[in-house]
Amino acid sequence: MLGLNKQDTRLLLLVVILTMAAPFILNPFPEGSAMAQFNAGYPDLMQRFVIFGIFAIGFNILFGLTGYLSFGHAAFLGIGSYAAMWMFKVLGMNVLPALALSVIMSGIFAVFIGYISLRRSGIYFSILTLAFAMMSYSLAYSVLATDMDGPDKQGLLQKGLTGGETGLQLTLQDPRILGQQTTAEGNIPVPSLFGLEMRSAAELNVGDWVFTFSAGYYFAAFVMLLSFYLSIRIFRSPFGLVLKSIKSNQQRLNYTGMNPKPYMLAAFVISGMYAGLAGGLMASMDPLAGPERMFWTASGEVVLMTILGGVGTLIGPVLGAGAIKYMENILSKINSDILHTWFAFLPDGLEDFVVAIIYPFIGKGWHLTLGIIFMLVVIFLPGGLVQGGQKIAGMFRGKKAADEKADGKTTPAE
Repeated sequence: MLGLNKQDTRLLLLVVILTMAAPFILNPFPEGSAMAQFNAGYPDLMQRFVIFGIFAIGFNILFGLTGYLSFGHAAFLGIGSYAAMWMFKVLGMNVLPALALSVIMSGIFAVFIGYISLRRSGIYFSILTLAFAMMSYSLAYSVLATDMDGPDKQGLLQKGLTGGETGLQLTLQDPRILGQQTTAEGNIPVPSLFGLEMRSAAELNVGDWVFTFSAGYYFAAFVMLLSFYLSIRIFRSPFGLVLKSIKSNQQRLNYTGMNPKPYMLAAFVISGMYAGLAGGLMASMDPLAGPERMFWTASGEVVLMTILGGVGTLIGPVLGAGAIKYMENILSKINSDILHTWFAFLPDGLEDFVVAIIYPFIGKGWHLTLGIIFMLVVIFLPGGLVQGGQKIAGMFRGKKAADEKADGKTTPAE
C-alpha cells in the first residue's frame, strides 16, 4: 500500500487513526469533573502536537539517520515563520503559498548553513549550528528590526523585516495584493484555505463531554501525515541506507570510494525544510512570528523530543513531541489550589504535606518532572518511548506464548 511494506503500512494507519480521532482520545474526562484538568483535546494544543511532530520528524532525518546532532534547527523554524508572515502581509491569507515559501526559504538557508557546518563533525558541527542559530536570533531580534521607514510613517517596513522583540504581526496597512486587505467589519483577515478559516471549529456535545473539531488542526494533521509518510519513504530508500551507513561507520564508507558529503548535505537540507514547514504552520495557526522561535532553547527542545521518543525510529519523534507539549501545557497549569481540591478528603495536616511534596513537580516546576523523566528514559530506555512500548508488547507476547505452550499449542516455524 502506497509503496510501503505491511509493517510500515500498519504504522501509518495507526498514526492516521490517532490523529483523526485526537479530539476524542485527548478528551477522556467529562467537562466539569476534577480530572478534566488533564484533557488536551482543545485546538491550540492539538495543533502544537502535530506541528512540533513535523519539526521532530525532520530533525530525526538528520540526527536519527546520520548521527549528526544539530543544536541550531530552531533557526529554520523561525525562518519558516517569518516567510509565511511576509507572504500573508504581501500576497494574501491563503496558507498554501505561505507554506511553500516557508519550505523554500528554509531550504535555501539550510544549504548555506549546512555547507559550512558539515565541514566539521561531532561536537564541532553541533557548535557551528548553534552559532548560526544564535546569529539568526540576533538578526531577527535587533539587526533586521531597524526602523526603515522612519518613526512617523506606517509603511510596510516600519519595524524592519522581523518586527524585533514584539515579533512580526499583520496590520491593516498590509497590501495583500491577491487577497482582501480588511474584512467587511474592518478587521484584519485570518489565514485560510480557499475561504476556510484556520480558526473555524465545530463542537460536538455528548453527555458531559465536549469535543472540538478545528479546521486548523485537521489541516495541520494532514500535513503531518504527508510528512510522516515521506519520512518513511526516506528511511526505507537507498538514500536512507546511505545515511544509516554514515552513522554506522563513515570512515568505512569513504574506503568504498563514495563521497558522503552530498548525502549529508541533502539530509541537512531536507531536515531544515521540515523545520521551515513547521514554522510556516505555526504562523498559519497563529499569525505571529517572533525571534524567540530561533533561540537555542527551541533547538534543545526538539533534541529532547527526539531522544525521549526514540532516536532513529519512525514514530518516536512524534510521541516525544506530544509528551513534552502535553507536560508543558497541562502539568504547568496545575497549581496548589487544584491540588488542595484533589486531596481535600485527607486530614488537614496530611493534605498540606501531600500538596507540599507534589507541588514542586507541577506548575512552574514542570521542567523538573520533564528532567526526571528524561533521565529515566536515557538510563533505562535508551530507545525512548518506542522501546518502552516494544518491551510492554513483548511482555504480552511472551505471556501469550507461555499460555499457548501450557495449552499444548505450538507455533509453526516461518
